[in-house]
Amino acid sequence: MQMLIEIGTVVLGYLIGSIPFGLLIVKFKTGKDIREVESGRTGGTNALRAAGFGAGLLTAILDILKGAAAVWIAQAVSPGNHIIHVLAPIGAILGHNYSVFLINRNDEGKLRFHGGAGGAPALGGAMGLWLPMFPIVFTAGALVWFSIGIASVTTMAIGLVVIIVFVIRASLGLQDPIDIWYGVAAEILLIWALRPNIKKLLSGKERVVKMSLNGWLRARKEARGETNK
Repeated sequence: MQMLIEIGTVVLGYLIGSIPFGLLIVKFKTGKDIREVESGRTGGTNALRAAGFGAGLLTAILDILKGAAAVWIAQAVSPGNHIIHVLAPIGAILGHNYSVFLINRNDEGKLRFHGGAGGAPALGGAMGLWLPMFPIVFTAGALVWFSIGIASVTTMAIGLVVIIVFVIRASLGLQDPIDIWYGVAAEILLIWALRPNIKKLLSGKERVVKMSLNGWLRARKEARGETNK
């Protein structure tokens, strides 16, 4: 019976992750379908593009809470099984990236899932496993965002920072080593979801935000090029 409850907890994590807060918030605020805006993802970055800073921030907060809630529910339901505490937020990331509530058929008749890239619920899951992870990842993410200025790189940095922090804490005996595998699994899911962005990165076509060091340097270089013509 306990095993069925624990399996149900992981499934519940997936269902919680599947709630498309970005789509709902953007739809309510602007009437737009976020899946038809820019990347088509339902996360905070695309919500910001579709409906402004407030919508993006609220989406990011709620998406973070999806991952954290999955851990907290698992801890309440199965306090002695730490593996479930790890699997539940992984389920939330999967739900966020491949929402059961956002399935349609493409032109070839194949089922297609919609969702985000998984950065926010990945952070939330890590926060649920160790609460102080939030300020660490937030600070590291801000540094990457305002220096490199590329959303996909910032998202992938989340999983990397989680792995590094959990490795350090586990080596000091302060963290269950299983949590390292949470970071590894989260990073793999983030990279998989960001495959199109990685291709753009490799070809030099990925979007760079203007309010970053990289964006400022690029704008300055372009301005010099225009002046020299």
